[in-house]
Amino acid sequence: MPAIDFTIIVTMYLAIMTIIGFTIMGADKSRAQKNEYRISENTLWGISILGGAIGTFTGMKKFRHKTKHASFKYGLPVLATAYAVILLLLWL
Repeated sequence: MPAIDFTIIVTMYLAIMTIIGFTIMGADKSRAQKNEYRISENTLWGISILGGAIGTFTGMKKFRHKTKHASFKYGLPVLATAYAVILLLLWL
């Protein structure tokens, strides 16, 4: 039985978390516009910290959501960059 490559597992995990991060940022923006129950900032940060920072940051820019919150405005780019560096180092 062939060994499963750690790099591929981590990349797949981060890809899935990125999609989730992007999706929840869009969902929260939609809920905000409709005055519906919102996704908590703790949940948004949790998904970001667990690997979805690239997607959450991309969603923030795409949907123009949470852009005035300093923690998101400055924290998400730093976290997204950290995950991008991790991916780069894994594939080198």
